Amino acid sequence: MQSAKLLRRYGLICLLSGALSACAGLWPSPKGAVQAPSAASPAKSPSGTPVATSSGIAAAGAPTGTAAPGASGSLTASNAAPNLSPDVQRAFEASLRALQQGRSAEAERGFLALTKSHPELGGPHANLGIIYRRADKLAQAVSELEFAVRDNPLQPLYWNQLGIAYRQQGQFAKAREAYERAIALDPNYATANLNLGILFDLYLWDGKRALELYDRYLTLSGGDEKVSKWVADLKNRTRDRTAVARKEQE
Repeated sequence: MQSAKLLRRYGLICLLSGALSACAGLWPSPKGAVQAPSAASPAKSPSGTPVATSSGIAAAGAPTGTAAPGASGSLTASNAAPNLSPDVQRAFEASLRALQQGRSAEAERGFLALTKSHPELGGPHANLGIIYRRADKLAQAVSELEFAVRDNPLQPLYWNQLGIAYRQQGQFAKAREAYERAIALDPNYATANLNLGILFDLYLWDGKRALELYDRYLTLSGGDEKVSKWVADLKNRTRDRTAVARKEQE
């Protein structure tokens, strides 16, 4: 019963999330991939090309790295990264189109080639992480996403993706840390708040914290019927446990 409930709950996330969504099942929708290659971080000034959300696509060479993204997930900052060459941008976009159209083997080959020729770019590593996670190659997914966040530590979308991969591995403490890093970079990142709420609700058994995060998500997202039902269900479960505890004490 609990396993079926977990599957239903996480399956619904596909319908709720934007770019870099909370589950691999969203894929190969265009919303499921990193939409621009991220520039590497200088030693003392982390930076990365903005990634897209469902609200837009960032171009290579756009401003990068020092400010957190807003509610849409797009990164805004003051310092500019070097422009990527047109050949690199075209190669990335070709791989992205393959990924969006469900040609995962072709997309994997393209992103792998980019990681070898331009290992400093986070976007290809992040997209490989999504590909591997969807194929249940979780160790490879985690490896790629850890690489992405190591060289692009100010990208909350990468941290959210890493949290998902850790959660699927059963590494709940690491998943919590990754989601919290995403939220620290962007407190208005609705999907990361939702994912952390689910983690507390279904895996860490902390209903109080889960409710706080669900409420935060509902505020940021403008409301969501499914999550509102989860909140009502969680409140009912909390009341039921309280009633049982009182009876046991009589």
